[in-house]
Amino acid sequence: MAKSRQYEIGAQPRELSRRRFLRNAGIGTAAVPFLGALVEALGGADVAAQGQPSRPPASSKDPWPQRPAYKFAMVYHQTADPFFVPVLAGANDACALLGATYTWDGSATGSTTEMVDAFNDAIDDQVDGIACCVVDPKAFNAVTDQALAAGIPVVAFNAEAPPTSGNHAMAYIGQDFYAAGAALAERMLPHLKKGDLVGGMIGAPASAIEQGRMSGAASVFSSAGAHLAQVVVGTTQSPAATRIGAWYKEHQDVKFMFTTAASNGAALASVIQKLALGKRGIAGAGFDVSGSVLQEVRKGNLVFTLDQQAYLQGFLPIFELFAYNITGGLIIPVDVDTGHKLVTKDNVGDYLSRRDTWEGSSTVPVVFTPPRKITVPMSRAKS
Repeated sequence: MAKSRQYEIGAQPRELSRRRFLRNAGIGTAAVPFLGALVEALGGADVAAQGQPSRPPASSKDPWPQRPAYKFAMVYHQTADPFFVPVLAGANDACALLGATYTWDGSATGSTTEMVDAFNDAIDDQVDGIACCVVDPKAFNAVTDQALAAGIPVVAFNAEAPPTSGNHAMAYIGQDFYAAGAALAERMLPHLKKGDLVGGMIGAPASAIEQGRMSGAASVFSSAGAHLAQVVVGTTQSPAATRIGAWYKEHQDVKFMFTTAASNGAALASVIQKLALGKRGIAGAGFDVSGSVLQEVRKGNLVFTLDQQAYLQGFLPIFELFAYNITGGLIIPVDVDTGHKLVTKDNVGDYLSRRDTWEGSSTVPVVFTPPRKITVPMSRAKS
């Protein structure tokens, strides 16, 4: 496994409030560099503004007292996955704001052995905090306890172990997968009636992420009297598309199909397009905002996808670990659900046309003008 690289960056469901957390944290606007494409640290990039600013830039004065230069570590399971580009952008921005540094390491293939090795490296380096994608219910228990015993705070991000697993990470920052799956199902209920068949396409049934979303959707469909069939299709696009197409041919009475991960969202969309299922009133939906999924939403082959806001999964772990350290443990890490933002044909253009660090499409930070009118977010809407 490659040695960790350190970059100097600048001088069941939960009901949690991101707005209160960020407001109390006192985070201001900052123009900061972004670490491009997972490998190369970029500095001194000018911030491009869209439109004329209505007020002067926020002060760059550091509001915190003199302190050590904290260093943190992030350990994750897919080091080559584009999903993590905005995650790292968030971590970079937090470090630039706080005068901290961090390393990132893990595995390119999801190997928990490699991830545990990276976790141990962080403990040996005596970092001031560790954020880890806890993708296995047991593999990280011992190293987490070892870090805590050494006074190193540990948080899970992007993925967490089940409550009964014995993992003692202090908090989880990431999507509440059960709630996200339930939200997907709620979105489709007006188009379904009792007894209708729904196809849930899952790539890896053992994945806590995918199974959490599937379970959340199942709870809603079951309550509404719709029948949900879980179909294992794998995580590679071409074989997944073949399996989805074969399942459809045996279940042509299906009214709605969805996937539980971005890895098979494009596969579902290709089947919907090839068989012209949209013309038959059969809709599809997915998760996450990979380029291929966004393109399928734009073309109408997927009616929507849900964005778990990856940037926050990098920014907030760093900030929480910083707050723990600077307060001497008075402020402890807290769980934060990074949400399930609805992306439809109406707003997918914002993702496809913009080039920025917020969603990982560029290495240049950009300041955008907020919308003049705010619609009720899906995750806060009341039925």
